[in-house]
Amino acid sequence: MKKGILLFLVQLIFSLFPKAHSQTVLMQYIQEGIENNLVLREKNIELERSLLALKDAKSYFLPALDFGASYTLARGGRTIDFPIGDLLNPVYSTLNQLTGTNSFPQLENVSEQLLPDNFYDARFRASMPIVNTDLKYQKQIREKQVLLSEYELKIYRANLIQDIKLAYYNYCTAFTAIEVIQSSKGLVEQNLKDNQSLLANGKGLPSAVLRAESEVENINALLIEAESRKRNAAHYVNFLLNRPIDSEVIFEEQKANLAELSILMEEDDLSSRPELMQIQTAESIQETALKAGRNYWVPKMNTYADMGSQSFDWAFDQNSRYLLWGVNLNIPVFQGGRNRNQISRSELGLQSIQNQKDLLSDKLNLDLQITKNEVKTNQAALRSAEKKLESSAAYFRLIDRGFKEGANSLIEFIDARNQLTQASLQKTIKSYDLLKSLAQLERQLILENY
Repeated sequence: MKKGILLFLVQLIFSLFPKAHSQTVLMQYIQEGIENNLVLREKNIELERSLLALKDAKSYFLPALDFGASYTLARGGRTIDFPIGDLLNPVYSTLNQLTGTNSFPQLENVSEQLLPDNFYDARFRASMPIVNTDLKYQKQIREKQVLLSEYELKIYRANLIQDIKLAYYNYCTAFTAIEVIQSSKGLVEQNLKDNQSLLANGKGLPSAVLRAESEVENINALLIEAESRKRNAAHYVNFLLNRPIDSEVIFEEQKANLAELSILMEEDDLSSRPELMQIQTAESIQETALKAGRNYWVPKMNTYADMGSQSFDWAFDQNSRYLLWGVNLNIPVFQGGRNRNQISRSELGLQSIQNQKDLLSDKLNLDLQITKNEVKTNQAALRSAEKKLESSAAYFRLIDRGFKEGANSLIEFIDARNQLTQASLQKTIKSYDLLKSLAQLERQLILENY
């Protein structure tokens, strides 16, 4: 209920504050990453496999129909003797004497082999379980394994969204830093021109020109470094989106929604974290396996019915056709202690998972508190950077005016310009540091609008 209220409030804030184009671009990248990510596709395949395994488990409760046939040729083997001649020949001889005829011939003793020769048996067999607790527990385990796959999918999806956000914020940081450095480059280049003009008119010093040239080179070095960071950040964004590494990454300024942030900072409910739900499901699977082990003594019963034909020499008639119905019952009596060993293994597995669950719960709570502390730190750092930028801009305007009027030295001008550049860069960095910590906080609370 608390999480539902939180989601409602966050969505309400989004509706009250119009979404900037930057948010739209970022959401497009996130959606593209979700659609194109190969690992996410693989985890979807694993989920489909779990669903198919669940269908298999359910199918064992339904009747099964099979067709089977066998044909046998045999020579030799055991035989059974029928002394027909010894039994009937004396009687037949007496009858022939009484009748004066040979109507009753003498018979030979018969020996029949027991192995069927030229014999076939073909049948349809329908079977169905009546009592089988293993099937019930197996179905329950398969259902929970589907949930495990779903939670695994959610965990990776949440991590992917966070990674895309952080990568894009790094790109925006580098992009904005380049703009700041280029702005400073314009100032130092103009300062170099002014000093060269003064030197040409005999009013400047060569040292001032050399110092101005050195500042230009310093700015160029910073610009090259920032361009490299920008390219690397763009490559990583493209890697996460599974597209060509040199694809264009669109820059749009990002700003933190402070109203949303204040609501998130009040949230402490981690009960819906898929990591917790996943390990709770694993615990439930182990409990089900333990129940199945403890019910090993429950009899297993199934019924079957055969409809077929069997005879010699491929005869198929009324005498060869048959119907057969039966019931199978299996009760375990002694299996060398394997059932008790399985119960002990399940109990140990359950204890292990319960320990892991407690450890995970503590870790998630710790991560949440650390993330909140980082958010608070970044908020304070951003406020400080904004005030420092205001002061540095005002100070630079005063020094720049004084330098042009000859009241301030070149060293003072360069120092003021360096302060302004550093303050601008720090403000940019701290702004995106706050956005990064916000993305991490959203990941901790599993709040998505994508």
